[in-house]
Amino acid sequence: MYDLHTHTLLSDGELLPTELIRRAAVLGYETLAITDHADASNLRHLVEAAESVRESARCYGLTLLVGVELTHVPPSLIPAFARDAKRFGADVVVVHGETVVEPVAPGTNRAACTCEYVDVLGHPGLIAVEDARAAAEHGVALEITSRGGHNRTNGHVARMAREAGCRLVIDSDTHAPSDLISKEARRAVALGAGLTEAESREALSQDIDRLLQK
Repeated sequence: MYDLHTHTLLSDGELLPTELIRRAAVLGYETLAITDHADASNLRHLVEAAESVRESARCYGLTLLVGVELTHVPPSLIPAFARDAKRFGADVVVVHGETVVEPVAPGTNRAACTCEYVDVLGHPGLIAVEDARAAAEHGVALEITSRGGHNRTNGHVARMAREAGCRLVIDSDTHAPSDLISKEARRAVALGAGLTEAESREALSQDIDRLLQK
């Protein structure tokens, strides 16, 4: 199992990075990305902080991916910030997409989907098919999320991804201990989004190394 979108008390989560890692390992996760909310004020700090617990993750048998979630960043600045995150050492860059429950700037989805340094567009809301096609072209995965509110548009995201031929990932957007979900719950999220059994298996068993290769 993997989760490419989680938060710790380094932003608005409730857990220390190591406790999040431990809880995920106990649930059977093999790969976990810590992707705290980032902008220009804390980008380098978040990457360095997550990097410092990589050895702890190894001790618990889990592969830690150092990451950030670019959040409410002006769309015109997303490419530069995503590039900087990778330059600082981030393994994965998530962009906080145009969810229907927050005032995300219009154009955020398009900026993320056309950026070579972005890996995942989190909870992309009512994403346009043109942006989904750009995501497919640039290797950006769209997220199906278990997080309340953000998950209202999972079905739409699944349809756009199917039409555009882009990759899907199933993430929790964890902020609290109860947000981490089991293998069975992850499957339910995928099927609940309208994915077929075959599509669900593909999304749930993504080759993360291949997905992150640009």
